[in-house]
Amino acid sequence: MVPTILRRLALLAVVGCGIMPSAFSQVEPIKFGKPELKDFDPKNFVADSAAEAVVLCDFGRSRFETGVADEGFKIVFERVTRIKILTKAGYDRATVEVPLYHKGTSEEKLLNLKGFTYNLANGQIVKEKLESAAVFREETSANITTRKFTLPNVREGAVIEYSYTVSSDFLFNFNDWQFQYSIPVRWSEYRAQIPEYFDYKILMQGYVPLAVNEHQSGNTQFTVRWSSSLEPGMQGGRTSGGSETVSAQMQTHRWAAENVPAFRNEPFMTSSRDFVARLDFELAGFKWPNQAYKSVASSWQGINDDLLAHESFGVQLKRGGFLKEQLTPLLAQEKDPAARVAAIHALVRKAVKYDGHDRLYSNATIRKAYDLHRGSAADVNLLLIAALREAGLQANPVLLSTRDNGFVNTDFLPMLSRFNYVVAHVSLPEGKEMLVDATEELLPCGMLPTRCLNGNGRLIMPKATDSRWISLAPQQRLTEYQQIQLVFDDKGGYTGKVHAEHGGYAGLHQRDRLREKGEKKFVEEMLRGREGWNLGKYQFSQRDVLDKPLALDYELTVAGSDAPVGTMYLKPLQHFGNSRNPFVHEERLFPVDFGCAMDETLVMTLTLPSGYIVEELPKSTNMALPENGGRFIFQAQPAADGTIQLMSRLNLTRPVYSAEEYKSLREFYRLVVAKQAEQIVLKKKS
Repeated sequence: MVPTILRRLALLAVVGCGIMPSAFSQVEPIKFGKPELKDFDPKNFVADSAAEAVVLCDFGRSRFETGVADEGFKIVFERVTRIKILTKAGYDRATVEVPLYHKGTSEEKLLNLKGFTYNLANGQIVKEKLESAAVFREETSANITTRKFTLPNVREGAVIEYSYTVSSDFLFNFNDWQFQYSIPVRWSEYRAQIPEYFDYKILMQGYVPLAVNEHQSGNTQFTVRWSSSLEPGMQGGRTSGGSETVSAQMQTHRWAAENVPAFRNEPFMTSSRDFVARLDFELAGFKWPNQAYKSVASSWQGINDDLLAHESFGVQLKRGGFLKEQLTPLLAQEKDPAARVAAIHALVRKAVKYDGHDRLYSNATIRKAYDLHRGSAADVNLLLIAALREAGLQANPVLLSTRDNGFVNTDFLPMLSRFNYVVAHVSLPEGKEMLVDATEELLPCGMLPTRCLNGNGRLIMPKATDSRWISLAPQQRLTEYQQIQLVFDDKGGYTGKVHAEHGGYAGLHQRDRLREKGEKKFVEEMLRGREGWNLGKYQFSQRDVLDKPLALDYELTVAGSDAPVGTMYLKPLQHFGNSRNPFVHEERLFPVDFGCAMDETLVMTLTLPSGYIVEELPKSTNMALPENGGRFIFQAQPAADGTIQLMSRLNLTRPVYSAEEYKSLREFYRLVVAKQAEQIVLKKKS
């Protein structure tokens, strides 16, 4: 909806003969409908052989226009994109999605959509037009409609091209721009023209240097027309219709990036959106002629109050009374507050199944989700908070952004749109507190799903001044423990007994796998890559005791050679430790985010065959990461009873390591893998 002040002023912009900044008058980097022959020459794409496609040019620009009287300004965004398809994997690039925001009776409009596919035939460029039948409409969310289209007859070597315009009444929704994708980009350019009336905060992120970064100011002219409904005192107190021409400053921006490398996903990272080169715009306020600056940026106090008054959020937290019958016996049985939280968590977790949709607001009501036994993350966790409150516990919602949705920067302007998830915060006696989520069937109370381990969340309190940021870093770790006994024979074969425990986030992950695959399939997958293993008896325990590690005991046999061997070369940790370094690349520009701290412990006893002695044994080691970031301890000791005792422990103390710490972390893992791969040499006594 257009702000009231815009409707009153009814600014109808007519560009006069004022001085216009030069950035918008620059030659456009692409002419729609005119591909170049060089774009069909394979030799120009030899360097891109690893890519599925290449963005040849992506050009966008945003400017302000005005509509009919009393409608005020509109934002007009135009885009032209040309992409070279290199392999079949790149065919998906021919399907394009354009999200359009709508609220009430206002909606963004997609205009002037055009598209072509170009193929080379007998040295000539043959083009096929995008037909209207290939354009579809999808309702993506409550406020987003997506227009989707697919360009025709795409082949390897084809060039696709499309252009469109989006007209928007929503001044807060100035179009953002992304320079970097998972495929290379030859040229990406964005231009923006913003009158002095609008104050946007422009946020640049990423690690790609800009080839163009120009910002200029100049004068332009607007015809200001006012209607007879203009309030007395505004614009000099005019009370009847009229117009005048005014001069205004126009800020013109031009950004461009050249030969942008494809963004490479790395192990242990959040959403790529957090790290690709991009521009984001946030409307902070209006600066109308002869009036004081008017801030429109949200405040946390306003967001807090609005959420608590919202029918699909705060109002639902007061509607847990229907659970009284179910809660009464639980409260009679459990007197300790933490135990009550766990019991209520189990009740909600079993009553409502999470449907896989991450939401901030309830789809309908928490009662409906309870009756249907199914709902979104918001349905489940708002129900959880309501139940906790009904039980007399101090529970409040925490807003967060999941790892796939991107990082929330606490230093930026408050924006509710950055969040897509809600969990429960519970205050306990003696100043203790816990975060609780009931979406996962196998998730222990007081532990967040892995998807929620993403920086900070915003605690929403009944009193807005008590609202605050709260860390989502978990107290639980990912823990792996293995106790292994191997008995070798003189042919190099061995039998073994293994006791493995998966705790914390490892327990959650392995329980999920076990439920999904079943015991037999789980064990079969465990044997992959472990050539020569024959598994005997195995047994799982503590499957349903969620706050305890999932345990697995099994027996194994590995056959040796056909005859006794004089010298044995053993690598006993190769199937139990870290077989490879997850950090392959020499450099990394963004943090390593494990989500939680890690602890892997391995204790092994090797029983030597009779008549053999240890000729070579790995040396013990004790090494640490800088700034107490972690430690690796390895010990190898022969014992008098004809055994060898091995102990390996890898500990990472922090969930997140900065890009500056990456080289140390990579080298740390390299040394761990190398140490666990060292061999033991046994020799038969002469």
